[in-house]
This record gives sequence, C-alpha cells and structure tokens, in this order.
Amino acid sequence: MVKATKVTNNIRALRFANGEMTQADLAERIGVTRQTVIAIEQGRYSPSLEMAFQIAQAFTVPLDEVFQYGGEGS
Repeated sequence: MVKATKVTNNIRALRFANGEMTQADLAERIGVTRQTVIAIEQGRYSPSLEMAFQIAQAFTVPLDEVFQYGGEGS
C-alpha cells in the first residue's frame, strides 16, 4: 500500500477557480501525464520541487497557495 504524503494541496480548487481547468489541461501545461496530476491532487505522490513550481506558475499563484506541509513532529 502506498503511504500518503504529509504534503497537502489545493490543486482541485485552483483548477476550478481557473476556468474549470481539467486534470489533462494541467498535465499538458506542466509536461506530465494526467495520472501524475491525479496522484498529486489526491496526496498519493509529492511532486519534485521543480514540478511544484511549474504547477504554481500554471495557476499564477505563490507556491504556498498550492502546497502546504503538515509536518506534525517531523
């Protein structure tokens, strides 16, 4: 079983706030597959730092508006 990450995100909300952008549209903008976007959005995969910045740029928002880290004792 894949362990969920402690990184949370607002990708779904940001997609809808940006003209109901589809997962496929976002994937194309950042150069990954739709399955990768789904995994990130669901918290099953943490993107690389570079990919995280690309996602933030796709929405034209700061990185911390897309991703949050709930370290809880880490």
